[in-house]
Amino acid sequence: MTRIDAKFAALKSQGKKAFVSYIMAGDPDFDTSLEVVKGLPGAGVDVIELGLPFTDPMADGPTIQLAGQRALDAGMTLERTLELARRFRETDDTTPIVLMGYYNPIYNRGVETFLSDAKAAGIDGLIVVDLPPEEDDELCIPAQEAGLNFIRLATPTTDDKRLPRVLQNTSGFVYYVSITGITGSAEAQATDVGPEVARIKSATDLPVIVGFGINTPEKSRTIASVADGAVVGSAIVSQIGAGKPVDEVLDFVKTLSNGAHSV
Repeated sequence: MTRIDAKFAALKSQGKKAFVSYIMAGDPDFDTSLEVVKGLPGAGVDVIELGLPFTDPMADGPTIQLAGQRALDAGMTLERTLELARRFRETDDTTPIVLMGYYNPIYNRGVETFLSDAKAAGIDGLIVVDLPPEEDDELCIPAQEAGLNFIRLATPTTDDKRLPRVLQNTSGFVYYVSITGITGSAEAQATDVGPEVARIKSATDLPVIVGFGINTPEKSRTIASVADGAVVGSAIVSQIGAGKPVDEVLDFVKTLSNGAHSV
């Protein structure tokens, strides 16, 4: 059982929904980013999504693109991202970390080396948005064999014919993208999301967590009410991008987690 599996089992036993937060590793710099990440569990975050900076983040809107650019400009690399996870694990051995990014940096490092290093750094799962199920032999299956969850995205365009293929080798949880588009580009609507979450849950026992378009405590609450939890990324990253002090960023995260945990 991975930390992700254990976390969702614990939440289920408590009748609680999950709150997942995304931040870009190294934004605006390594030390500030590490301070934010270390503060997330205390702000009510159940699972941390750690963005891997990349030069061509095709699924991301301007907010996260700029965060990635700030991180790259500050010298962030895949190795430094793993170092950030290692530093976090010095004081927290229970909060799951999901590394979210694109395949190119992983491919460049070498899959076998990357998986060994990621596992040693305390990474629990991967979301690699540009590797479809047809490429499962490339990273997904080796990752699961190495003890890492491989989390897949389902979207409003994932129809009943495609869904079984998407779910086939997914583990940890299913990430439902609530909108058709990039991160930060529209608001999620519970009336649209609810039936889609129900459709996915009829095909899998995995938790279904909803992300994209969630930017307020109320939205976090309403989306969590129709799913197993909510993910917030761009709204948090925008606080960091605005230069807010770490304690203010974490206070904002706490309001979002309180929303998800209130249902």
